[in-house]
Amino acid sequence: MISKSLLPLEPASPAHICPFDQACSYLEAAAKELNLNQGLLEILSHPRKVVTVSIPVKLDNGEIQVLAGHRVQHSDVLGPYKGGIRYHPAVTLREVSALAMLMTWKCALLGIPYGGAKGGIPIDPKRYSVGELERISRRYISELIKDIGPSVDIPAPDMGTSAREMAWMMDTYSVNVGHAVPGVVTGKPLSIGGSLGREMATGRGTMIIVREALADRGKSLVGVRVAIQGFGNVGGAAAELLHEAGAKIIAVSTGAGGIFSEVGLDIPALKIYAAENHKSIIGFPQSVPISNADLLTLPCDVLIPAALENQITQENVNQVQAQIIAEAANGPVTLEANLALEARGVIVLPDILANAGGVVVSYLEWVQGLSYVFWDEERVNREMEHLMVQAYRKVIHQSEARQISLRLAAYTLGVGRVAQALTDRGLYP
Repeated sequence: MISKSLLPLEPASPAHICPFDQACSYLEAAAKELNLNQGLLEILSHPRKVVTVSIPVKLDNGEIQVLAGHRVQHSDVLGPYKGGIRYHPAVTLREVSALAMLMTWKCALLGIPYGGAKGGIPIDPKRYSVGELERISRRYISELIKDIGPSVDIPAPDMGTSAREMAWMMDTYSVNVGHAVPGVVTGKPLSIGGSLGREMATGRGTMIIVREALADRGKSLVGVRVAIQGFGNVGGAAAELLHEAGAKIIAVSTGAGGIFSEVGLDIPALKIYAAENHKSIIGFPQSVPISNADLLTLPCDVLIPAALENQITQENVNQVQAQIIAEAANGPVTLEANLALEARGVIVLPDILANAGGVVVSYLEWVQGLSYVFWDEERVNREMEHLMVQAYRKVIHQSEARQISLRLAAYTLGVGRVAQALTDRGLYP
């Protein structure tokens, strides 16, 4: 068993499945498959650095509010730390620590020279003005100024953040060091060194992995029935690209609920409708309302959870009817539910593979920024697709060679590479 005594983490709520415990469970399963010893497992299970800073911010009404900002750096054995920054009320150190660990395995699996990190502030960004969010973002990154940098730790957008926040953070860091440093963050606006293709990257990566999984079963995307929980940056992009490829998107949802159409939704028209209705999709013509919970149990070929973690659990797993589940979100399927799905022969494309398109294009943006040579979108998409397909093939080969699930195969590849690097660099005593 992994010792967690070194982590200053708040107790998990009994009403929720702890994401850090779940991440450790997957690590333990991979370590057992790889026959790693307990000492190496202990090193891999603990983040290298956990930083929590106070963020005093003056609100528009003149009041002072002090927020907590977290940044967890899990491992840099393969390269600089890499990971998003999320603004969401549910952000905790446990969640951030879990996501930092998953990012380590994800980068290792994709073969890119990064280690894992994650950051976050437990706020609802919708409750703050643009000016307040700018002050929060700038103060947060100022407090972390000694812990980030283009060769140290490179933040990126995540839930509740976007290119706008990355621009503020890049500017704040650059002012502090005295010159422009485009490589300090990724997911920036194009005008200051962002990359073409970044906005659609995670959704595109999910589409590619779904396409490859179907192709292995003699199917194409044409006519495949797809339900997508989430219609934001990831779910919306996946829906658009799958629709273009001929898939039938029968349902999508947002936090306020979802919509369903037996004949398939007109995704381009739906995106226009959402833009005109403050991101709401409810009331879209030729659709009927559906709850997020019901969307997960629709009869479909492919289910894409692209929202929050812990969506498919012991409580609803027996009602899930999809034959392929692509985890576009982080940890949408719990450990127990995953075992039940595997026992039924449902194919679960794991998050560290299915949603890796974002970090791949972040890496490509970083490479472009360091070289000051920028590529067209076709090249970015081509380079990303190559890395995604290559990783998928490695996972399939590992799964078949070891006779293990796709999830365990992905984890053994990621964990194994980091463990080997620790050993080769002499960092394992």
